[in-house]
Amino acid sequence: MTAEQQSPAIMKPAHPLNVIVATDCGSTTTKAILIEKVGNEYRQTYRGEAPTTVEAPFEDVTRGVLNAIAEIEELSGRTILDGDRIITPNQAAQGDPKRGVDIYVSTSSAGGGLQMMVTGVVQNMTGESAQRAALGAGAIVIDVLASNDGRLPYEKIERIRTMRPDMILMSGGTDGGAVTHVVEMAEYIAAAEPRPRFGSTYRLPLVYAGNKDAQPQVKTILGEKTALEFADNIRPVLERENLAPARNKIHDLFLEHVMQQAPGYKKLIEMAGAPIMPTPAAVGVIMETIAKREGINLIGVDIGGATTDVFSVFNGLFNRTVSANLGMSYSISNVLAEAGLDNIMRWVPFTIDEQTLRNRIKNKMVRPTTIPQSLDELQIEHAIAREALRLALIHHKSLATGLKGIQQERTISDVFEQRTSGKTLIDLLKLDLIVGSGGILSHAPRRIQSMLMMVDAYEPLGVTTLSVDSIFMMPHLGVLSTVNEQAATDVFVRDCMVYLGTCIAPIGQGKDGERCADYEVALPDGRIEKGTLTFGDLKLFSLTRDQQATVTLQPSKQVDLGEGPGQSFTRTVKGGVVGLMLDGRGRPLQLPTEQAARVALLTRWYQAVGLYPTGSS
Repeated sequence: MTAEQQSPAIMKPAHPLNVIVATDCGSTTTKAILIEKVGNEYRQTYRGEAPTTVEAPFEDVTRGVLNAIAEIEELSGRTILDGDRIITPNQAAQGDPKRGVDIYVSTSSAGGGLQMMVTGVVQNMTGESAQRAALGAGAIVIDVLASNDGRLPYEKIERIRTMRPDMILMSGGTDGGAVTHVVEMAEYIAAAEPRPRFGSTYRLPLVYAGNKDAQPQVKTILGEKTALEFADNIRPVLERENLAPARNKIHDLFLEHVMQQAPGYKKLIEMAGAPIMPTPAAVGVIMETIAKREGINLIGVDIGGATTDVFSVFNGLFNRTVSANLGMSYSISNVLAEAGLDNIMRWVPFTIDEQTLRNRIKNKMVRPTTIPQSLDELQIEHAIAREALRLALIHHKSLATGLKGIQQERTISDVFEQRTSGKTLIDLLKLDLIVGSGGILSHAPRRIQSMLMMVDAYEPLGVTTLSVDSIFMMPHLGVLSTVNEQAATDVFVRDCMVYLGTCIAPIGQGKDGERCADYEVALPDGRIEKGTLTFGDLKLFSLTRDQQATVTLQPSKQVDLGEGPGQSFTRTVKGGVVGLMLDGRGRPLQLPTEQAARVALLTRWYQAVGLYPTGSS
């Protein structure tokens, strides 16, 4: 799936865009940015934040939007609001250059985002294809129903009735195939008479993207009971997925039906100069843009208060998953439940009893907008974030797979290699870039903290560049790219991405202190740093974003850097605000089970890279 297929067509605004205001309405915080044209390029100049107001007592998302924009007004000295109205266009031509903006755009995941149920005939074939289509459109998939999912008819009906999704995506069958199972699923939905989550008086939006031969019967069964729309089959033949038409239809229905019912969104839609996009869909557009522009494989993550989204582009194939139960505020207790207390505690560099840790996690859940007030609290949040990131990647790998149920095409070189269909597309050795976003990564007090959280959680192999979204503006730029690609690209390159540096991680394991590899780092000032990287070591070299270094590693015989065990390795790498990191801790990463030994090892690692302030600093 290409970026052009995934993203909406670029709209032509009625007037030049020199001043732009964009917001992202998150589950906890509404973030606003001001973008201005300076000379021939666009720059992000001011930003504001305010609590999201979709819930009681306000129940009007626009209050938070106006509050965030009011903060930009105060900081910039520009008049943007006239009461509750955004002044458009910019009044510079009328002699008042500090009044008004040319367009307002927005994304949203407030109110829990877009929650969907999907159906298929075979769970791990059309069911998974439907899931990928919904996830790619920015939805949270709350359940996957299939003819072979093991549930009895009454259980399926009860599930549809009780879940109250925002939308249903129906798939199943190849074009020209049998229609029996598809029609059966339509009858279950009709029997359930599902009600939407918001708006009790309107019909539930339903997209049918299955066997086209079943369309007349589906229309007869569901045409009066749902807001039914047809899209091209997402699996027209067994060997091919066609996700774009279903994704585009989901976007349309999201705007027309779902957004209209959520508290205050009707006013928000009227304020915006472009269709509102689900936050994850907008981030996905930008992720694809990065991968396409650089010709690279990447993994992106957006860790929020309620969900953690993972995006990947490998060999041009885009995938997105959402872990709806993994987040840093509303869903923080779910991270504890899924990861287990031991897995969280293994990242905490001090001794803490279990009950105290549980209490701190529960406090964060009931007070989701609080921020750490002490170093201990910050370290605990970072420990939890590592596990949320790790679990979300495991989830992503399970869905970012090749097509299941088919005989994969093979080249001559593959003749003697059995390749199983449904293999994950995520290959960490071929990963070029990790992009982090979300509060815990974007707002970490030190950039090295963001870098090490992602390295610890994802355990990249070989050579990997890491970056973060500076102030979490990728959603804003995703929706902006649909009206002005230059503005989105300019701001992305100059103001959005903060390149942290490069991590080089040998593959293999050894005893603490044993030789992992001999290194030689040729720095841009002519200096050559030589030494031995031992197992358990983390080494950091200062190397800025505009600098390069040539790194040569001679690993021990059991260690691999992508060239084969024991094979020498030379690579020119770029730096960043953190620099170049040599990670000799081994892969997979293993920590001691004994508490004192683990705390001592973590302390050593964290001190080696200056992760946290020490007592003397």
